[in-house]
Order: sequence, then structure tokens, then C-alpha cells
Amino acid sequence: MELHERIKKLRNEKGWSQEMLAERAYVSRQTVSNWETDKCYPDVRSLIILADIFGVSLDELIKGDVDTMKETITKNDGKMLKKLEYLALFEMLVLMFGVTLLVDWGGEIGRLIGLFLAGALTAAIFMTFHKMEQIKKDNDVQTYREVIAFMKGESLDDIEKAKELEKRGAEKKKILIFLICYVLSGAILALICHYLL
Repeated sequence: MELHERIKKLRNEKGWSQEMLAERAYVSRQTVSNWETDKCYPDVRSLIILADIFGVSLDELIKGDVDTMKETITKNDGKMLKKLEYLALFEMLVLMFGVTLLVDWGGEIGRLIGLFLAGALTAAIFMTFHKMEQIKKDNDVQTYREVIAFMKGESLDDIEKAKELEKRGAEKKKILIFLICYVLSGAILALICHYLL
């Protein structure tokens, strides 16, 4: 049950009108109406007063909403992570093929534009990966298995989580090796293009 439903239910259990609750909570009747119709959310002070008035703990009052908020945040972050993965892939493909074509066939101006574009895309890729890592850190998902479960809105049980934590060190090494290989292959490709022209 969400907070707006809980407020209305608790008010009705007490047999109070919205005006009576408003008077006890030191707010207007319109504010109570807005809370109950989910048009606005009570501030912290009002939540504490409501918990006291209804004789419930603050946790009991907002528990359903906290779970709903966590679920919404997790789902939204999972969707964002998936979008960022596609964006990073697109940026890398443009960097590898678009810049190479510009440098190869664009002449002197193409080389200048290609170098500028390569720098801009490298910065964009770095920012995309940084944002992805921030989302994974905020939601405590690091290994591929955790990320997939997270993007599906699932969570790993404690045993699987412990196993995944052990793999994190190895995953970081693999990522570092991949990045080094990626940079080296880009440098080799640039040198080949330079000497072929």
C-alpha cells in the first residue's frame, strides 16, 4: 500500500474528516486532500506528525513507498545502464570506422576533422563509461552476472552475491587489458593509415 492510500485508510479508521486530520497535522484541508490523492508528498516534519497522530512508526507509515521508490530507482537505473551500453558501442564504432574513413579519404582537412572528432569521441566514450560505472557502483553491481540481473530488475541471493564479489578483481583486470588492447589497436590502425597514405 502506498503512502497516500495509507493516510486515507488510517484517517478513516480514526473516523476523522480531512479537516480534522488537517487540524491535528497543522496543515490545510487542501494539503490533506493532496496527500490522499497523491498530488503531493508530505514533508519530513508532516510525516513525523502523521506517524505520531496515527500511533504508528514512521517506518510503518512509509514502508510501502520506500520499497516502491527503491524499485523505481532500480528499474530506471537498469534502463539507463542499457541505453549507455548502446551509446558506448555506437561511439566506439564511429570512432573506429568514421574517423578512419575521414583520415583516409578526407585529405588534409579530413585528417584535422578526424583528429578533432577522435578526441571528442574519446572524451564522450570516457564519460559514458564513467556514468555506467557510477550507476553500477550506486547499485552495487560490478560483474556481468550482477549487471544482467540488475537490468532485468532481479537481485542475486546472498550466496551468488558472495561468489560474484570474488570475481570482481578478475573482472577489473580483464577490463584493464581490454582497454589497453583497444588503445593499442587504435594506435596501430592510425599508424597503418598514416603510412598507407
